[in-house]
Amino acid sequence: MTYAGLAAVAVVGALVVALVVARVRRLGARWWVATALAAVVLVALTVVFDSLMIAADLFRYDDAALLGVRLWLTPVEDLAWPVVAALLLPALWALAGDERAEADA
Repeated sequence: MTYAGLAAVAVVGALVVALVVARVRRLGARWWVATALAAVVLVALTVVFDSLMIAADLFRYDDAALLGVRLWLTPVEDLAWPVVAALLLPALWALAGDERAEADA
């Protein structure tokens, strides 16, 4: 499996979980905006720090398994993981949270 295939499976899975939780917990636009903002920040940090680690030769990718598109030195496939974290962690937090607290917000 390529990095892009694995990343696509992870992003789709996280998106499905986030959509289901948003529906069940009735999370509104404010939650989605906060989640999107968190995703943007995490992606930006990933580009910077992955590029620095790649430049320092701390790790390498199999170029045959990459799409070839890079932001700075970071392969675009590697940006799926901060998106997954930004979708999945707030969704699971909302799912585990107190329903009464959401009604007060």
